[in-house]
Amino acid sequence: MKNQLAFYQSLVFGELTEQDVVTIRETIGKDCNESQFKLFMSISKSADANPVLNEIYPAVRGGQLTVQFGIDFYVRKAKETPGYLGYDVQLVHENDEFKMHQEMDEDGRYFIVIDEHSFGFPRGKVIGGYTFAYKEGLKPFSVIMEVEEVEHYKKSNIGMQKTMWTNNFNDMFKKHMVRRALKAAFGLNFDDGSVENRDSDVISEYKQNERKDITPSPEVIDKPKNDETDAIDEAKTELNAKFRRLGITGKQAKSDYIKTNAPDIKGDPTLSQLLGLLELMEMHIDMQGAQLSDDDELE
Repeated sequence: MKNQLAFYQSLVFGELTEQDVVTIRETIGKDCNESQFKLFMSISKSADANPVLNEIYPAVRGGQLTVQFGIDFYVRKAKETPGYLGYDVQLVHENDEFKMHQEMDEDGRYFIVIDEHSFGFPRGKVIGGYTFAYKEGLKPFSVIMEVEEVEHYKKSNIGMQKTMWTNNFNDMFKKHMVRRALKAAFGLNFDDGSVENRDSDVISEYKQNERKDITPSPEVIDKPKNDETDAIDEAKTELNAKFRRLGITGKQAKSDYIKTNAPDIKGDPTLSQLLGLLELMEMHIDMQGAQLSDDDELE
């Protein structure tokens, strides 16, 4: 146990202790290999998301890592944003009396107004829902959805996603709308919005031959990438593009970034390591953009 605690000491951050990291490794991180677990903890540290509080957790499917943010993380980050005044979320059932309309404010922007939402029992099936996120100085930001927009989650090929949306549909639908509203209203851009699982958003699923093109060149588009060598070359090209977007220049600065955020990469990185690093960099780019947006609003 003593050696194990020392091994995970470098993964400690915030209020987490070395014992907490061991516990995370043995519970929610038990399906990760060492490289995947270290990457997960690095992402957690960079985002200041606490795994113990269910703000972030890893999932391994088919040997590939997916890192997911929980709804509690978005709520906490929204609360930390200047001007946060809370949120409200409601489901609309088929027997409810529900009416709404949109109005235009003095700046020419539309916002939703609920005219009536009354109900009794039985309420019948859920047919829709709405969320309002409140921020000081702004009209409430709303998300209005019909059930048909999320029904596909019940048919997901991802086992846990299908199970959660089937068995806990009302709760999942609420969290889905809250997440959308908070992300848009408070600039919480921590994922690429690719897939949703459990009650969280997914950063990415690291697949051997799939990747998200951020700044593709014509050569990347036109040239087929079927073998691993070509995929590695392409990933390295994208790596340099992301360094430029982060404002990181120079060999030493790039080396320091990799050493801090992906300590397992030594010498020639594998394709899996490159894809993991690329996704982490994209998250940092999103966080950087969100910070810039907040600064603009404060001015």
